Parts: sequence; C-alpha cells; structure tokens
Amino acid sequence: MSVVIAMVATLLLTWVPALLWRRRRGTGGDLGGPARRATFETLHTASRAAPAFRAGLTEQGAQKAARHLRALLGCPGLAITDGERLLAWDGEPDHHAGEVVGHAEVTLGNGRTQVHDVACERLDCLIRRVVVVPLATDDRVIGTLAAYGEDVPAGLIRAAEEVAQWVDAQLELAELDRSRTRLMEAEMRALRAQISPHFIYNSLTTIASFVRSDPERARELLLEFADFTRYSFRRHGDFTTLAEELHSIDQYLLLQRARFGDHLRVRLRIAPEVLPVAVPFLCLQPLVENAVRHGLQDRSEPGLITIVAEDAGADCVISVEDDGIGMDPEDVRQLLSGGDRPVADEAAGIGLANVDDRLRQVYGDEYGLAVETGPGAGTKVTVRVPKYKPGVTASTS
Repeated sequence: MSVVIAMVATLLLTWVPALLWRRRRGTGGDLGGPARRATFETLHTASRAAPAFRAGLTEQGAQKAARHLRALLGCPGLAITDGERLLAWDGEPDHHAGEVVGHAEVTLGNGRTQVHDVACERLDCLIRRVVVVPLATDDRVIGTLAAYGEDVPAGLIRAAEEVAQWVDAQLELAELDRSRTRLMEAEMRALRAQISPHFIYNSLTTIASFVRSDPERARELLLEFADFTRYSFRRHGDFTTLAEELHSIDQYLLLQRARFGDHLRVRLRIAPEVLPVAVPFLCLQPLVENAVRHGLQDRSEPGLITIVAEDAGADCVISVEDDGIGMDPEDVRQLLSGGDRPVADEAAGIGLANVDDRLRQVYGDEYGLAVETGPGAGTKVTVRVPKYKPGVTASTS
C-alpha cells in the first residue's frame, strides 16, 4: 500500500508543476489566491527534489535534494545522513555540519524523532536547536533528516516528519526500480541457463560425430558454436541490433541443421531496412528454439521454420513460425497471462513467458507476444518492436 501511495504522490508531483506552468502562462500568474499559490509552490519544490532520490539515499542525490527540502521547511540549516555519515548540508553558516552525525546518533538507534539543543558561541548564529527525523524503508532506519533553527516549534517538528515520510516514499520507489532491474537481470540469467543444458550437450555431440568423418566440418561447426555461446553469454548490454540477433540465430540453426540434416528446413524473409533496429537481447532465439522443438517433435517428415522480419511503419514486425504439433491456445493464454505453466514442454514455456515479460517491461503491454497456434496446426509467434532507439519515445508535443 505504501508503494501505491508513493506512486500516486509522484504522479501528482509531476502533474502539478506542469499545471502550474500552464496556469501561469494562461492567466498571467494568477493562481486564485495566496493559499492556492502556496500549495502549488510547495508541490513544485517537492517535485524538483524527487528525482534526486530515484537512485536511493546517496551522497550525490542528498546534495541535490537538500536545498529544495530546506526551502520546504523554511529553516536556516538542513542535513541528511545515512547510517554512518553526513551526506549533505544546506544552509549558512555551515559550522555546525561537523556535529550532524552526533545529533543523528540517537534517532538512528531508536528510530524516533529527537530534538536537541545546539551549543554555539557565535552571537550571529541562527542555529540553536535541531529536530532529527528518521528516514526508513521497509521499517528499517537507513538515515536521518535534520532541520536546524533558532527554535524548534511543534509546527516545524510536524513539517519535518511529513517531509521525511515523503522522502521515505521516494526511497521506496527507488527500491522498487532496483527490484525490477534485479528481476530483469535474474530473468536474463535464467534465460541463459535455459540455453545451456540441452543445446550445448546436443551441439557438442553433433560436432564430435564429424571429428573422424569430416574434420573440416567439425572445425567449422566448433567455431560457429563458440561464436554463438560467446554472444549468448555476454555480460554487457540489454539491447542488440536485429542484425546481430539474426546472425546468432543463423549460427544456432546451422548447428541444428548439422544435427538433423534435411529433416530441418529453414525459410528466411528479412527486409534489409529493419536490420539496424534495436531489439532486447536474446528476444528471438527462444522463439526459434521453441519452433525447432515443436516443428520436429513426433513427426517423420521434415519440419519447416519460417522467420520473417518486415518494416511496419513506426514498428518492426518479426514472426517465427513452425508447421509442427502446435499448442493448446488456452494453455498459451494462461502462460502469457502469468498463470501456471501448463505447456507440456516446460523449458519452451519459460522461454516464451520470459520474452513476453521483457517486451512488456521495455515497451509496454501493447508490445507483448502474439501467438497463433492450435493442436496439429503449427505455431506462429509474432514480435513487434518500435523502431526508435531503446529509452527514447516519440514526441507528442
């Protein structure tokens, strides 16, 4: 629930400043009275601090956010700490910055708001007291926010606690982003692990069968196998070009044809203009592997795999089709909707679901897999990706 509240708050903090700008532009700056102006200015200031915490409670982020948070509280000095050190100080003078860690010690220990006197011999100093408020995520105190002033009235204490809760929400969103990234990395590792067991064993067995009868063929296949595995297990980059992905698939199919001979037929129709399009790394190989399995399973006649990549205006459309045993459409629907994996070939099911999840995470739900299949009717899986670069959206202005 706290994450939902945080997401709603963040939405408001991005929407309200835009509304503020439009109102100012359209009405000459009249926001309808002092109270409304104060509300908009407060939310606008908070929205400027929010991006600084999207990487978590870091020194760089705290330093960027500190001046905006001090403006919200209207205090002479503001400090942010983590569990061990001062991350940021904002305010003049700054001769009390060295005392912040000591002031934060009790709050870090018990997780409660504390008010302390601040001794100072300088008569012109505006700092005499401090309120220290905990910053927490998942009910764990990870730092503090401290507001310094001549006095610490009840209003400042309450305001500091509210600001700290808002910071907590931003930190929870940052943790949510990191969790999503870790999930995608885990899915990628799982996908790589899926490739290794059955395919590597079968490929090496096939290569070994040519060592005596055709050493040169065995050498060529071994080089293709090395290139394919080097590409599949590379560590850097979430995206690749369609050309590179298709080259890897060609190596995969070369190894499979060496194993199955004329029993496996492949047809390609690739539009040259879509070869530079960026696609998620390893988004097509699991589909081709699934097509090979279902195209050749339980049949004596040759299986046909058809791979098509076409230009479709703002999108690139790629399809992988086999003429094999097909699947139950209801099983596929449950699989892609996040239900139990009813597909008989569990590894193939994991591959399809993995690709579908990654496409939706990167491009949105409208870019999930489209699967056309039926028992005995073969399977056609279609991938649609936008032709713009990853992370760049088309302008709507």
